[in-house]
Amino acid sequence: MFWSRMGDMEEQTKKIILTGGGTAGSVSPLLAIAEDLHQQSTFAKATVGQGGFEFLFIGTKHGIEKQMVKDAGLRYRSICAGKLRRYFAWRNFWDMIKIKLAFWQSFFLILKFKPDLIISAGSFVAVPVVWAGWILRVPVIVHQMDVRPGLANKLMAPFARVITVTFEKSLIDYGKKAVWTGNPVRKISNIQYPISNKVFNLRPDLPVVLVYGGGTGAEGINKLVEQSLENLVTFCQIIHSTGKGKMIAKRHENYHPFEFLNAEMMSAAVGAADLIICRAGIGTLTEISAAGKPAIVIPMPDSHQEDNAALLMEKGAAAVLNQKLLNSDSLVAAIKFLLDNAAERQSLGEAIKKIMKADANEEFLKVLAGILK
Repeated sequence: MFWSRMGDMEEQTKKIILTGGGTAGSVSPLLAIAEDLHQQSTFAKATVGQGGFEFLFIGTKHGIEKQMVKDAGLRYRSICAGKLRRYFAWRNFWDMIKIKLAFWQSFFLILKFKPDLIISAGSFVAVPVVWAGWILRVPVIVHQMDVRPGLANKLMAPFARVITVTFEKSLIDYGKKAVWTGNPVRKISNIQYPISNKVFNLRPDLPVVLVYGGGTGAEGINKLVEQSLENLVTFCQIIHSTGKGKMIAKRHENYHPFEFLNAEMMSAAVGAADLIICRAGIGTLTEISAAGKPAIVIPMPDSHQEDNAALLMEKGAAAVLNQKLLNSDSLVAAIKFLLDNAAERQSLGEAIKKIMKADANEEFLKVLAGILK
């Protein structure tokens, strides 16, 4: 590193830049690690040391990560966010300018903050941060969440000290730099306590279905649920996180829509749910795995989520439906079938609990400790 630190590193405050955004998925594991370090868990003390930690999160100006980081009590700075597309588009020329500007914004933020480490969990906003950090000789950890490597992580991988991966099969994508840690999850998502139905004013005599399309919502799933509501509310209650700006009007006492569920409300919703309907983003799947909940997974069409969903289907860890072939009748039928079959729900819940590495937080902290100590 181009600056030096004096004294015993274990007793000093260690500074860490976290970077990612655009979706909640790339933010959740970063906040999980920050939470472990901030709370100085026994494992964190044993691996990383007794010193305190100071965090700076670098993300987009209007992304969902801004509110998530604010709720977590961390400092936040925004930079320009450009995207490199694999196809010709006039927007690429403007985005190249934004990426260059983001690089210099990152460069000066890093100079001012003087971090000991940069951690990214993907997304294009993180790319210039990692590039600037490498030039300033700050060690970098890049976390690969999904089964399929994304372009942003491919651009950051050559500049990383270590690349942590969620799935063992991803080790071959990154060679000697790769370490299989699993995907860190916030402890609040690890449902270990009874959840009162009063949090959502739920009835005790009807099963609960949680519909969650990720931090920004899923318009395709929202439309299917809206078209199916008249039938669904006759046999279940629905907690629906629609996404910001995608709110659906409350039309029945058994339907509970929200634009966004914060970490505490999401834990309550997951705890109360008998069945979850969701996308196949790794952040969402990790939280469901930690809770051992049965799920109907509807991956985003023509995206990396289809690879994640294929792995779930291969392991019998979720009911996977193709959005292009779905209509309101088939969705209602799938939900009713699972709610009527407790044994099938139990089988899915047990299988999805095994799909993710259970000690991901601890494994990630070991990697972090190897760099910071």
